Formats: sequence, C-alpha cells, structure tokens
Amino acid sequence: MRLARWSVGDSIREGFVNDDRVVPFPGGLTVAEVLAGGLDAARGLHARVAGEPGAALADVTLLAPLVPASIRDFVAFEEHVEGVSAAVDGRSEVVAEWYEAPTFYFTNPHTVLGPDEAVVPPRTERLDFELEVAAVIGSVAGSDGANLHPDAAAAHIFGYTIMNDWSARDLQGREMKVRLGPAKGKDFGTSLGPWIVTADELEPLLDGEGFLAVHAEVQVNGELIGEDLVSNMGWPFPELVAYASRNSRIVAGDVLGSGTVGNGGCLAELWGRRGELVPAPLRAGDVVEMSVEGIGTLRSTVGTAPDVPEIRPARVRTRRRTRG
Repeated sequence: MRLARWSVGDSIREGFVNDDRVVPFPGGLTVAEVLAGGLDAARGLHARVAGEPGAALADVTLLAPLVPASIRDFVAFEEHVEGVSAAVDGRSEVVAEWYEAPTFYFTNPHTVLGPDEAVVPPRTERLDFELEVAAVIGSVAGSDGANLHPDAAAAHIFGYTIMNDWSARDLQGREMKVRLGPAKGKDFGTSLGPWIVTADELEPLLDGEGFLAVHAEVQVNGELIGEDLVSNMGWPFPELVAYASRNSRIVAGDVLGSGTVGNGGCLAELWGRRGELVPAPLRAGDVVEMSVEGIGTLRSTVGTAPDVPEIRPARVRTRRRTRG
C-alpha cells in the first residue's frame, strides 16, 4: 500500500495511491489517524476502497505524505561519516563513539516540504542535499512505544518514505564548533515523499540480517551524483527505532531518517574526499531527484534565499554578580 496527501485546488485530500489513481480514505480519515490505527487497520481500509475510481494521480499535486509528530535524523552510514569528517576538518575518520550506538538529532517538523516543492534556503555558499530513507512510525496495540526491544520495534515501522535533509554546510560548520547543533544549518527544510510505502511491501527486500537492501540514487540537474545500497547502514531500522525509544517514547507519526547514504549521498562527502568543492554547491534553480527502489522518486527544486534581518554578534559582558 501507498499512502499520500494531495491537493486539488484549495482542498487537501488524504488516502491511498492505487497504481496511477488516488483514492481518499473512507470517512475522511487522515494519514495521521491511519498511522495511529496501525498497519492491520490500514489494510482493512484499503480493502474498503479497492474498487473506488478516485482521481488520476497526474491531476493532483502531491504534498508531503504526513505531518510528522517529530523528526529524528540518524547518522548511520560509516562511509558518509568518513567523507564528511574530511570536509569539516581535513581528516577522514570515524570516531570510536560512532560504533558504540546510533546517533541522531531532532530537526524541525514545521518546515517539511513535499514533492516538487521548492526549498527556500538561508544565505549560504555551501547548500547541500542529503539522500536518506526514513521509517514512519505507526501504533501497535498494547505498546506504549517506550524502551522497545528491536523485535518489538520492527512492528512499529508502518512504512518508509524518501527524505532529503537539506543542509547549509557553512552554517552547520559554525554551529557545531560551539559543540551544539546542527540548528539553522538544517532547520529550514526537510523534503519527504512522494508517499509512504507500507513496511510489508518492502519486506521481501530485507536481507538475511534484517537490513533494507534497496538501491538509492540522487541526481542533480539530470547528472548522477551518488548511489548506494541502504543495507550499508551500520544498524537496521528496527535497531534505530529501538534506540529512539530508549528511556523515551516513539509515537505514531514520528519520522526516523536513516542518515545520508554513502558514495555521494551528499555533496559534502565528495568535497571531503576530493579536497575541493566538486561538484559545486547547489544554487537557485537546481533540480534534485532522489530515487529509492521500491519507494519511488522525490523531486525538489532550489529556491532563492530571502532577505532576513542581520544577527548582531554577542556583546562581551562584565560578568559582575551584583547590580551595584
């Protein structure tokens, strides 16, 4: 099954994508409500509308396939870490701590973009994309989503979508020197889409160790930049979900990005390996297309950075402890 959100004129609809048609959920349900109902209930809904004609996919505008409850983005590809570390400090390395446990950061769920929607970047000289696959969480009866074992965590994966974690590398680099972040180097946009493919559809593509062995590639203006197997992750998705739930909770509508695939899943990895800005950073008008086997293609364009107020530098204060 494929779940999507789309617009027709001023109306937003949510439902299933059946071949080249879109069919609304019964009773006006939303993707959020279907995720909260779980995968078994979604199958029942799909059966109820299987014969409905719906509308032609070509006649609607696809939106981001969900409004996320939260977005966690992992860094699960060793090859990506090697290349990006060289871009940051000139030395390619994967620190020992990376191998100990998955690492992620939270990004902004309020700047999510859908297919063909332009990203509006900040003023940056090093705009970059990040090719990822994201797991979308659904509810499981009897589970509160906390402290999950990986076996139980797998059942919480409702499906998968493509994720582009847009990055302003110059802003990100400054922020992370303060030992916090990333923040404004990332939170201006995350593209998701084109739809959610349910986990059962991709189950035949899991390898013997439970890794999702699908091919992923990214093109910029029609030129292939990078490609990888998603099964090159350091941890399979259920282990990422389990880690996210550790001393915490996952809930329906959470999005967990895999982190950037290796072998050119972003420009910064290539910059680090080559020691120069080749390929060039993204510019307004560039078209980024990400394709993942079994899911589809997410196409995005780069917009123009807006004018924003300047930020004053920190004022050095006296450090007095009283007002006298």
